[in-house]
Amino acid sequence: MRATVKRVRWKTLSLRARLGVLVAAAVAVAVVLVSAISWSITRADLYDQFDARLQSYAQLAAKTSSPAEALATLTSTGNHGPDSGHGGGLTVQFLSATGEITGTAGAKPVIPVLPPDAPVAAGELDRTSDVRRIEGDRFRVWTAQRAGGGAVQVAQDSEDVEDTLARLGIWLLVVSVAGVLGATLVGRAIARSALRPVDDLTAAAENVARTQELSAAIDVAASGEIGRLSTAFNAMLGALSRSRDEQRRLVEDAGHELRTPLTSLRNNIELLIHAEANPQRQLPAEDRSRLLADLDTQAVELTALIGELIELSTGERPSEAEERVALADVVGSAVERARSRWPAVSFDAELTGADVHARPSALERAVLNVLDNAAKWSPSGGTVRVTMAVTSLAVRVRVDDEGPGIAEADLSHVFERFYRADAARALPGSGLGLAIVEQVLTQHGGRAEAARADGGGARFDLVLPLAAS
Repeated sequence: MRATVKRVRWKTLSLRARLGVLVAAAVAVAVVLVSAISWSITRADLYDQFDARLQSYAQLAAKTSSPAEALATLTSTGNHGPDSGHGGGLTVQFLSATGEITGTAGAKPVIPVLPPDAPVAAGELDRTSDVRRIEGDRFRVWTAQRAGGGAVQVAQDSEDVEDTLARLGIWLLVVSVAGVLGATLVGRAIARSALRPVDDLTAAAENVARTQELSAAIDVAASGEIGRLSTAFNAMLGALSRSRDEQRRLVEDAGHELRTPLTSLRNNIELLIHAEANPQRQLPAEDRSRLLADLDTQAVELTALIGELIELSTGERPSEAEERVALADVVGSAVERARSRWPAVSFDAELTGADVHARPSALERAVLNVLDNAAKWSPSGGTVRVTMAVTSLAVRVRVDDEGPGIAEADLSHVFERFYRADAARALPGSGLGLAIVEQVLTQHGGRAEAARADGGGARFDLVLPLAAS
C-alpha cells in the first residue's frame, strides 16, 4: 500500500521536479559513497600504522629481561612512554610459558590475559593481536613470543586513533550534507536549464490552442532530441495549417458549386408550386415533363457532387489499410466497370504484371475516374486505350482517348478542385473527379500527369512506386 502511494506521488510530480530529484539523488549517493569509502580507507590505514608500531614495540620488548627494562628501552629509543600524550602511553607485560603474569610496567597496572594469549606463551603461535577493555578504555594489544620462553604483551590506548576517526567522520558528514544540499540546488538548476526548450514548446502549444494561430512556429535553436521535437512540432503546425487551408478552400469552393444547382432546383420547384396553386395558369404537359426531367437530372448531379465532396474530404484521412496488390488486377477491374458504364465507347487494355503497395478500393476509384473522364470526352464509337509500362522503380498506367484533347491553358489546372475548362461546362460533372485522382496518387507516393496524346486526344499518366521484392 505504501509503495503504491509512493508511485502515485512520483507520477504526480512535474518533469522538472523529477529531473531535479534524480540529479540530486545521484550526486548525493556519489558524495555519500565517496565519504564512506574515504573514511573506511583512512580507518584501515590508521589502524595498520598503529598495529605496525605495536608490533615493532613487541619485537623490541621481547629482547629485554623485564617489563621495566622493556619500557625504558622503548622510551630511550624515542617511543612514547607512560606519560606521553599519545593515547595514554604504553603498558608492557610479561607472561610465563603457562600464561601467568610475571610482571607489568606502564600506564596500566595489568593487561587482562585471554585464552588467545596461551598458545603464544606456550610457543605454539608467533603472535596475536586484538582490542581489549582495560579499566574502561579501549586498548589494542599485541602479544609476541619471547626468546627465553613465555610471551610479551604491549598495549596502547587507541583513543587517539578513534578521536581522529571521529573528527574525520564529523567532517565527512558535514561535507556530505553540504554536498546533498548543493546537489539539490544544482539539480534544480540543471532541470530548469534542460527543460527550458520544453517550456518554450509548451508555451507555443498553449499559444496555438488559445489563438488558433497555426503559423506561430518556434525557433529551432536546440539540437539533439529537443531540436527534433521542435522540428516535429513545426512540421505538425505546418501540416495542420495546410489541412485547415485545404478545408477552408474546399468549403468555399463547395459552397460556390452547390449554389448553382440548388438555385436551379429551387426555381424549378417554385415554378411547379406556383402552377399548382394557380389552376388557371397550368403549365403545358410538355413543359411540366421537361421541368420534372430537369429536376431529376439536377438531383442526380447534386447527389453525385455531394458524394464526391465527402470522398474528397474524407480521403485525406484514409481508413482503408494498404496491402500488396497486383496493379493489373486493379486496372482491369476499373476497365470492366467503365465498359459497363460507357457502352458506346470501346476500351482497349494492354496490362503488365506489377505489384504495388496500395489501398485497392481507393486506387480503383482513381483509375475509374480517369477512364470516366476519357470516355466522357471520346466520341461515340471512339476508343480509350489503357497501357502499362514498368521501370526499375515505378509502374505507369497511361490512358489515351480520342477526344479533342486538353488546351495548353488548361493543362496546369486539370487536377484542381472544381476546375472545369470552358469546353467542359456544357458536359455533366462536378470538376472533382481528377482532383480525387491526384489526391489518391499522392497518398500512395505517386503522381498524376496530364498531356496531349499523340493522336490529338487527352493523355493521363498515373505513376506509382513498385513494391519492394
